[in-house]
Amino acid sequence: MTLSITTSTLANGAVEVSPEGEIDVENAYEIREAVAAQLNEKHPSRIELNMQHVSFIDSVGISALVAAFQLASISDVKLVVTRPSRFAHRQLWVAGLLGLFGSPTPWGDTGDKGEAEQPAVSGA
Repeated sequence: MTLSITTSTLANGAVEVSPEGEIDVENAYEIREAVAAQLNEKHPSRIELNMQHVSFIDSVGISALVAAFQLASISDVKLVVTRPSRFAHRQLWVAGLLGLFGSPTPWGDTGDKGEAEQPAVSGA
């Protein structure tokens, strides 16, 4: 599966960058480039990476998210991940990066209190 990225401006003025598909070694740079383009064109105060349609992300993809976060930070723009798929959420959790990206909960996964459950750790 390939990666497609759409961008839109939300009602609150934030820019939403929405990747769809797999983020891996072959296309991870596209995430960083999409964020850089928004920083150059619009310079929003906030960028939201809506990751609900990300079916796979590898370590290179995670690295690209961190690079995008750093680019935004240098420009004094807050970058957060919103609506991560369960797989993307799990990868961010394993990497210890949920807090960096605004502590998003998995898309469509709420418990009784409206909070997401922590992913199960295999072998524990």
